[in-house]
Amino acid sequence: MCDTCGCSITPEHLIKLEDESTKIDQSREAIHVLQSLLSENDHQAAHNREHFDRHGVLAINLMSSPGSGKTALLEATIEALKRDYSIAVIEGDLETENDAKRIRARGVEAVQITTGNACHLDAHMVHQALHQLKLPDIDLLFIENVGNLVCPASFDLGQHRNVTLLSVPEGDDKPAKYPVMFRAADLVVLSKMDLLPLLDDFQPQRAEQALRALASQAPLIRLSAGKHRDIQTWLDWLVEEIAVHKARVGRGATLRPAIQPEGSQLHAEQTALS
Repeated sequence: MCDTCGCSITPEHLIKLEDESTKIDQSREAIHVLQSLLSENDHQAAHNREHFDRHGVLAINLMSSPGSGKTALLEATIEALKRDYSIAVIEGDLETENDAKRIRARGVEAVQITTGNACHLDAHMVHQALHQLKLPDIDLLFIENVGNLVCPASFDLGQHRNVTLLSVPEGDDKPAKYPVMFRAADLVVLSKMDLLPLLDDFQPQRAEQALRALASQAPLIRLSAGKHRDIQTWLDWLVEEIAVHKARVGRGATLRPAIQPEGSQLHAEQTALS
């Protein structure tokens, strides 16, 4: 998929290596490069977070697989909160400005990042997008990451909170299948709950059990953003987080989310050595 997180280090690439010793050297080199990239990314992320804190902006990273309803959730959130809070969005996709156009249609500033073949946003991409935003005028910034349940969890963007969506059509076993992503979550949103009567093999309690089996204490809420149903708990969480963040930066403190760098490292090691 991309060269920045180890996704391109696949068995198909390594099968071309001439012998086992070369394979091991290649693996070590890949891991060394990955660690260097993560370190550089973290430095830029800290710089981004300084910008957010200086202007009192709460930054939230939205992560999920493609089609889970991130943009629909943002649209419903904007309609509910835009009278009381200034909101902006950074949109991440491989191609097109489709999602950014949807957000702008709600009267909110949106900056589109097209990553090409990169399967996640990184701190440098976000930093470039910040130059197009007026941070002093923003209370709440959403970063809608590329749809992917693996790599986005491993890259700090400078955000304060991670929110992971799990939609009913995906199945309730995703926290068990993608533990790195769900360990990174500060909040898990079960989305498209209006489809539950049609997809009754999805059991919300099973999804929560899988989440708790990861030793995650992240709150889990259920909603249907497309139908504007049951979103009040989500809105209450956001309003509380904004207030807490304002108080936090007033004390000169900051908050770093539960980034999972070992996810990228393990991914690179496993693919390189397989």
